[in-house]
Amino acid sequence: QVQVEESGGGLVQPGGSLRLSCAASGSILSVNDMGWYRQAPGKQRELVAVITSSGRTNYADSVKGRFAISRDNAKRTVYLQMNSLKPEDTAVYYCNARILVIGRAWDNYWGQGTQVTVSS
Repeated sequence: QVQVEESGGGLVQPGGSLRLSCAASGSILSVNDMGWYRQAPGKQRELVAVITSSGRTNYADSVKGRFAISRDNAKRTVYLQMNSLKPEDTAVYYCNARILVIGRAWDNYWGQGTQVTVSS
């Protein structure tokens, strides 16, 4: 069994910062890409940032220069540092990890989501 658990969301004023964390745990053999997605009310879920196991990153245009994704492979944890936050960044942020589980094939696993609200 695998768990993917996010933490670090909350309420922040425009221009502020937040750091999200996401840890994968369970019967894991290997973790490949890890990423962050978000879904605002009435909108589709969208990619925010992704990082490969070797550290290559990719960002949505809307967050380039403001957000930074990183990971600690030993801890099977991915982080999202969010700076210069804007009201339009308000959404539920989901962690996604591509994981090889003992006795199973590679698959994508999602966290339960963490709310980020940017408001004065």
